[in-house]
Amino acid sequence: MTAETLTPVRPAGYALARAGRASFLLHRRAALTAVGLTAALAAACVAYLSVGESFVAPAEVLKVLLGQPSPDELVVGTLRLPRLVVGLLVGAAFGVAGALIQTVARNPLASPDIIGISQGASALTVTALTFGVTSYTALPYLSVTGGIVAAALVYVFAWRGGLHATRFVLIGIGFAIALRSVTTLVMTKGDYLVAQQAQIWMTGSLNGRGWEETAPLGWTLLVLLPAVLWAARAQRTVAMDDDTATALGVRLGRVRLGLVLLGVVLASVATGAAGPVDFVALLAPQIARRMTRTAQIPLFCSALMGAVIVVLADLLARRLFSPTELPVGVLTAAVGAPYLIWLIVRSHTGRTAGGNS
Repeated sequence: MTAETLTPVRPAGYALARAGRASFLLHRRAALTAVGLTAALAAACVAYLSVGESFVAPAEVLKVLLGQPSPDELVVGTLRLPRLVVGLLVGAAFGVAGALIQTVARNPLASPDIIGISQGASALTVTALTFGVTSYTALPYLSVTGGIVAAALVYVFAWRGGLHATRFVLIGIGFAIALRSVTTLVMTKGDYLVAQQAQIWMTGSLNGRGWEETAPLGWTLLVLLPAVLWAARAQRTVAMDDDTATALGVRLGRVRLGLVLLGVVLASVATGAAGPVDFVALLAPQIARRMTRTAQIPLFCSALMGAVIVVLADLLARRLFSPTELPVGVLTAAVGAPYLIWLIVRSHTGRTAGGNS
């Protein structure tokens, strides 16, 4: 048998990359997309740190980022940079969370803010705010608890000998409506000023965010990084049909549960840091998939796209109606709501065409 016979067939669109003795297949378009999104995110970050009530030259921004002396240290390093870092982490977390949950549900509508996860995180967090818990350090942990409980309820009610995508989404939407009603009820029972604070938080806002919110969010994402790397590989098995995955010895139920749990934790931690910034988890994975044209939703590109969306949306929220600052969730909802309607119409049109053919 010749060496040529043993050479594996390289799929179209992939390149063979080597790192020392290790080698792996790299999707060319996904790699180029990742490079382009990284460049776009870097430009968006510089613009974010430059534009404000006072304009800071990009050269001075770079000086501050590199730790060099600059007269704009206070504006860039103290006021704008912490808020930017929170936005980057929140966007990346929502992007990966949406990609994981959409992969498991096999439905582009299945994002944390549609199927009740963000609402569960919000319900417990707003309840805590109403009863006097104001520490932003504690909010992410409360959000994770609320998100996990909501996801568990949706998962249990949707499971009927398997996880059917349509049932999963519909039950999740029902829970989302119910939990939003619970949140509204709790707000009416609390102090007026606390209710106003909770209302702003529920819209999704980076106003006033600083290093206090960055630390728990950053450490949580760092701890979850190995799980995200595992999820990138596990996606391939979940994308298979159940019979094929079972024949290959994959414990599909456990893999799906692990991916959903990881997505829930990521979405809940991000919600605790900035509130339920709607539609980022819906938009980012689908845009990334269309840009890369890969079989599975690319996690890294989804994270980059989520970060780009949040950073640009918050920049516009700060400057569109200056000196009034809008919550970032208002801008993401303005873009995401029409996209959600388009997805629903598109899926309905596809089913109608399939039924007539």
